[in-house]
Amino acid sequence: MLDHIKIENVLFLDIETVPQYSDFEKVPEVFKQFWEKKSSFFRDEEQTASDVYQRAGIYAEYGKIICISVGIIIQKEGEQFIRLKSFYGDDEKNLLNEFAGMLHKFYAKNNSIYLCAHNGKEFDFPYISRRMLVNGIQLPVVLDVAGKKPWEVTFLDTMELWKFGDYKHYTSLNLLTNIFNIPTPKDDIDGSMVADVYWKEQDLNRIVIYCEKDVLAVAQLFLRYQGKPLIDPEHVESATD
Repeated sequence: MLDHIKIENVLFLDIETVPQYSDFEKVPEVFKQFWEKKSSFFRDEEQTASDVYQRAGIYAEYGKIICISVGIIIQKEGEQFIRLKSFYGDDEKNLLNEFAGMLHKFYAKNNSIYLCAHNGKEFDFPYISRRMLVNGIQLPVVLDVAGKKPWEVTFLDTMELWKFGDYKHYTSLNLLTNIFNIPTPKDDIDGSMVADVYWKEQDLNRIVIYCEKDVLAVAQLFLRYQGKPLIDPEHVESATD
């Protein structure tokens, strides 16, 4: 499976997002009204828009990116290593500019680049693209998919690959890592806790570590799909350390 894809051409990534404001009361009035309407589709009758505001982080119109972690697999002395790097901070525009700069350089060296994430086609890739546009950042070539034919879009999605054409099925990264005996990235926090860790605990470094674990897990899962051995824990290199 996926034998036609060279692993060194794949940039694995994951993002962490939070609501744009620490609580609903700080949201500008016009966006409170937008959120009232948006949240009416999924909140319970007894819940208010404020009660479900923590979910705002999953929507690019109401949330922001606080971390993008990436990883590339390289060969050294006949063994596989993965290099991880994170772009993070409170200033979303700054981290997106840095990430875009990295993509430009990576694409200039290798225009056969693929981007790979779990549920990336539904979440990570469009979210990054939308927030770049909101922040006035030109989309890197690999993210600028408008007008491209389906086979020209170089997005890989480990969740979609697991579906094998079954569009009604969702499988979490946590479940797949357990199925394939890959160390779980959810041994500290999970996505539902990120907003509180960011806004209440103000522990961004903890989120960065979690994000990089997700990237490693996606890369390991992709290797499993290719029938290749997992990366040894001692062969994980992080520029964030």
